[in-house]
Amino acid sequence: MQRYTGNGSFDVVVIGGGITGAAVAYEAASRGLRVALFEKGDFAEATSAASSKLIHGGLRYLAHHEFRLVRESLRERRTLENIAPNFVYPLAFLLPHYRGSITTSRGFVKLGLTLYDLLAFDKGRTWEAAKRIPGHQSLSAREALARQPRLNPAGLTGASLFYDCLSIAPERLALAFVKSAVHHGARVANYARVAGFLCAHGRSAVQGVKVHDRIDRQTYTVRAAVTINCAGPWADSVLALAPGQTGGDHLRRSEGIHIITRPIISPDSAVSAMTAGGRHCFLIPWRAHTLIGTTDKAYQGHPDDYRVSRTSIQELLDTVNATFASLNLTWNDVRHTYGGLRPLVERQTAETYKASRQYEIRDHRQDGHPGLLTVEGGKWTTSRHLAEKLVDRLARTSALAPGRSISAHRYLRGCAIRDMQIHIRRITERHPDFDAQTIDTLGRLYGTDCEAVLDLARRDHTLAARLNHEGELPAQAVYAVRHEMARNLLDIVLRRSGIATIGNPGAAILNQVAAAVAPELGWDSGQIAAEVQTAMDFLSLPAL
Repeated sequence: MQRYTGNGSFDVVVIGGGITGAAVAYEAASRGLRVALFEKGDFAEATSAASSKLIHGGLRYLAHHEFRLVRESLRERRTLENIAPNFVYPLAFLLPHYRGSITTSRGFVKLGLTLYDLLAFDKGRTWEAAKRIPGHQSLSAREALARQPRLNPAGLTGASLFYDCLSIAPERLALAFVKSAVHHGARVANYARVAGFLCAHGRSAVQGVKVHDRIDRQTYTVRAAVTINCAGPWADSVLALAPGQTGGDHLRRSEGIHIITRPIISPDSAVSAMTAGGRHCFLIPWRAHTLIGTTDKAYQGHPDDYRVSRTSIQELLDTVNATFASLNLTWNDVRHTYGGLRPLVERQTAETYKASRQYEIRDHRQDGHPGLLTVEGGKWTTSRHLAEKLVDRLARTSALAPGRSISAHRYLRGCAIRDMQIHIRRITERHPDFDAQTIDTLGRLYGTDCEAVLDLARRDHTLAARLNHEGELPAQAVYAVRHEMARNLLDIVLRRSGIATIGNPGAAILNQVAAAVAPELGWDSGQIAAEVQTAMDFLSLPAL
């Protein structure tokens, strides 16, 4: 991929390079429209990266009678299994039942899971047989404890076992949407901030954007028939750039944080349980660690100022310790933490936990700004379908004439893998000089592009040194700069690879990665030191 710079004219400009903007750019470009996408930071660096690593139907939404959203999510769960098979995998969830609780009782949960299975009636229609999700089943209390001893045994009457999906690398899955958009002709740029809207003289019709490129420090004029605001928690800030606007009043922001610890549960299933406060929390086996989440607390303030706080981490630790038996997790058990802000639509409910994850598409012609649309709300799982509906809307309400949608029926770029086991076996046979763990990790993270990364490592032995227990290599960093628009060390270790996504890998490894890309980016020793220090600071746990 090459960063787009300069003035230009397009059918559609997309503001925001998270999963929503990436999906919209791919959908529009794959349907024949001329598309440009601008992201003020790095692709998927904020809300999209701060996910629970799940592609799921939203079982808890059934309690709020959001049947249409659950059905859409379950259908899209299957779609993402199909079009991104190297990223999305079925994951078992254990949901315990307790005496004296209606919401966790066997009968209540069975009713919900039966409906969940019915709404997922097409879950078996996956392109790969291994991705087919079975129906739920019931376990006795003894069977549940044998499977996950961390369950609280007090009052336990049994458990239900059901399936959703795990996304092994959300940042790279979002990047696959960006790459797919580029494959179909979209022009994209990270570190390119939209600084204003272009409006007709004396009118408020939006005809494109002014873009400040943070790399070359130039400002460009980019015209478009339609401008789509996909800035997530920043959507109101973007709207404030329009003439006569001060931002929106529909959007609220909810903080969700996660922590990563040593492995504390059995790796064959996740565990979801109801807290004393009536919310769900979960323990997910992830990359030989345990991912713990999540919070859902209203956030006040500008999203640029958001940081995970020590208080939020302690609140999550206290919640999971009270919910699961014998955890006794302390601050010293936290190996990594991350958080983000979820955009919620204001009028849906007063409390963020109960707020719908449904999305809205706002047409600002009613506000006096024809040519401008904003996407509000939404969730990872339904992003592709949101994009499809938005482009369908353009066909009805604008002069644009997009073709038929193909995104549910085509592999994402780099993901054309019919059978993952055969894919990994073929790479192993062609590259016997690399260990099995490296091939398995890279084969999943890079899909059909994996061999290009291995070829870099083979040509330069310094790029072939294992960096972690999963066998990641410095070659990934060079590939990220040359082919994936990585611009700094954090881009590489957090969003193009998994080198730092389970915690700070330490100054030695960060220096090794920075040295590998220094010739590519023109870094001298001073810049290497600065990049490493920035990464060390970012990856440090919050201070008191």
